[in-house]
Amino acid sequence: MKPEELKKLDSYFKRTFRNTELVVKARPRKDDSAELYLGDEFLGLVYKDEDEGELSYNFSMAILEMDL
Repeated sequence: MKPEELKKLDSYFKRTFRNTELVVKARPRKDDSAELYLGDEFLGLVYKDEDEGELSYNFSMAILEMDL
């Protein structure tokens, strides 16, 4: 993803979840997704989806049973 996309996503997550510790980071060797962290803890992936001229982003987070 482009730096301006990462910046917009970062602002969106911080504003939506009211948490300034959330950080969106670029993925090495991948340009269709980014990583979301809470401090140093990895939370999930944000995928860029372009379909028929429409752009959206999908957030995917795995929750392990042992974490519940």
